[in-house]
Amino acid sequence: MAFANAMTKLFLFTPPFTQLNTPYPATAYIKGFLNTKNIPSVQADLGIEVILKMFSKQGLINLFAKAEQFQNPGKNSQRIIALKDYYIATIDAVILFLQGKNPTLALSICQEDFLPEASRFAQLEELDWAFGSMGTQDKAKHLATLYLEDLSDLIVECVDTNFGFSRYAERLGRSASTFNELYQSLQTKPTYIDNILLEILNEKITQVQPTLVLISVPFPGNLYAAFRSAQFLKNNFPNIKISMGGGFPNTELRSLSDARVFQFIDFITLDDGEVPVEELINNIENPTYNTFKRTLLLEEGKVVYKNNSAKSDYKQSEVGTPDYSDLKLDQYISVIEIVNPMHRMWSDGRWNKLTMAHGCYWGKCTFCDISLDYIKIYEPIAANLLCDRIEELIAATGQNGFHFVDEAAPPALMRALALEILRRKIAVTWWTNIRFEKSFTRDLCILLKASGCIAVSGGLEVASDRLLQLIDKGVTVEQVAKVTRNFTEAGVMVHAYLMYGYPTQTIQETIDSLEMVRQLFETGVLQSGFWHQFALTAHSPVGMYPEKFGVIRDAATGSFANNDVNFKDKTGIDHEKFSFGLSKSLYNFMHGICFDYPLQDWFEFKIPKTKIPHDFIENAILEPDSFEVKSNAKIVWIGGKPLIEHITKSKKGKSWEITQFTFHDKKESFFVQMNREEGTWFVNVLKDISVENAKIKSFQQIKSDYEEKGLENFELFWNSKPLKTLKSFGLLVL
Repeated sequence: MAFANAMTKLFLFTPPFTQLNTPYPATAYIKGFLNTKNIPSVQADLGIEVILKMFSKQGLINLFAKAEQFQNPGKNSQRIIALKDYYIATIDAVILFLQGKNPTLALSICQEDFLPEASRFAQLEELDWAFGSMGTQDKAKHLATLYLEDLSDLIVECVDTNFGFSRYAERLGRSASTFNELYQSLQTKPTYIDNILLEILNEKITQVQPTLVLISVPFPGNLYAAFRSAQFLKNNFPNIKISMGGGFPNTELRSLSDARVFQFIDFITLDDGEVPVEELINNIENPTYNTFKRTLLLEEGKVVYKNNSAKSDYKQSEVGTPDYSDLKLDQYISVIEIVNPMHRMWSDGRWNKLTMAHGCYWGKCTFCDISLDYIKIYEPIAANLLCDRIEELIAATGQNGFHFVDEAAPPALMRALALEILRRKIAVTWWTNIRFEKSFTRDLCILLKASGCIAVSGGLEVASDRLLQLIDKGVTVEQVAKVTRNFTEAGVMVHAYLMYGYPTQTIQETIDSLEMVRQLFETGVLQSGFWHQFALTAHSPVGMYPEKFGVIRDAATGSFANNDVNFKDKTGIDHEKFSFGLSKSLYNFMHGICFDYPLQDWFEFKIPKTKIPHDFIENAILEPDSFEVKSNAKIVWIGGKPLIEHITKSKKGKSWEITQFTFHDKKESFFVQMNREEGTWFVNVLKDISVENAKIKSFQQIKSDYEEKGLENFELFWNSKPLKTLKSFGLLVL
């Protein structure tokens, strides 16, 4: 429905700081939905706008003036302040370069006498290996990143201890079971960075003049800035209603009881935001409406949760295409993280964010918040609709890079999406999160690569079959090895999320997990990874049934954030002490070195020897896949149309006819030959199995057609030399 009087105008924003290179998509999703209802809205990413204001010529002049007031700065800050004129002179050019608008500056940057250098540049000697494989643009981008990080170090020491290019003041939001510390921070004068934020916010509000403001808070690091912004709005624009939503409220504020929160905001909405926002608008336009969807608010001095709306949530096909208009897409900054390939993808390049499916199709992992709707309620989006949205976003943003932000993208839908991309001949680059399912066969990985997939990330978590079973991951280490092999051989980068300290995890299992990870990198089937320590959340199976998992959880419920939970592992093992060794070893493995180091060398305390055979992963990936083709398997040809010739051959007085198919792929030309009867039949089959066809034929259908034409021994034909050649060039079994 469209709102008849359109009284309400919305301003949506993400507070500092999230990402420098691309906008967080939450406001774009809501704006896309509002468009379907003809509700006017304006959005902004205040994080990038604050950064651009700070890191400009005038911004640095102001910053250094503030920093020089700091008493007794350290030697590094002293050096940066001494070099301030060089920073002020170069900052605008560097930012333009990182925005992709000044590529020729790379040559000056790489000469290493253009940028002022402080402590961050000390790591360059350790990274000579990386520069050897980097082009001029990437090397310059990395040097410019170090330059910005030096300035960041100055800000943290001399201006604002809470500063970070992402996750600003994260400490105040993480594990904040009480609102006290955040509330007290809000009673102090705004900081230097706060004032920049509030100046920009004031300009936006004055320009837009909204009646409702929606603040998206995806992470703990956005929380402080969200409340500081809301405080400013309440003090200066008291008639504006303010609502907060996003990832942090969804997970952390479900049991909120501290009434002081509502001194700053009017509403907190949970989970999918479309219907809750729609109902807020109805309440603003009609004060007697008093119907809400998944909304926390204050009544008679107490926090109440209202979910009395009869409206069902919208289907994913109904919420519209994310709308990135209003966002300064050409002003985002690409920086380079060269240590971790996947982290580099997060920080380098601009990505349109989309979702293949709402929720998680697996929904069983015991460490995950699977009881919450955003994971529990699974709803895929049809591949043709996804492609419609891809084409719309390319047209709207001018960017063909896509990050599908699924909890875990379903393999069947990934297959359908890849086929649809190829049918429509869309030039697109994309990546996503997956489970290391056995359904990711060699051929499926080739298909995904052909459609533009460049990387996947998946949770290996703990490389121990016992723990994987306890986690209910539904995979084995051997299976993970084969899947990573398939992706790697197809040319798709693989990143693994790794976990240590899961309940009941022994020291032996931690070391054995490290050995598995070492072997995965050594065999070349894994290119990127990240270790994180297990954290107990209230809405996970471990949090809900701690005794079942050998955990004693803190029973206390705070009045503010209540997802991260303190706990004791009954094993009594201090898992934290493994953190440095696990991270250091991974750093080296990611760069192809130190595979021959004994695992003991990574730790300063005694560890047990691994019980994993040295060739476990090698044997797993060398084990051949089953060659048996299921009758319902889909057969697809993703190569081009061949040139077809019928040739007569003679030998020893005998003549026979053959059919020759000449193919041209992107890199080379090749040909196959068949006898005339099979060749004539295969001409038509190629048309039927071409990726351009909407309907895909099964193996059984092709076999039946072969036999109906009176041809003999399909199995012999299927395993013949011509077919083997075609299988290596794009004849896929899916």
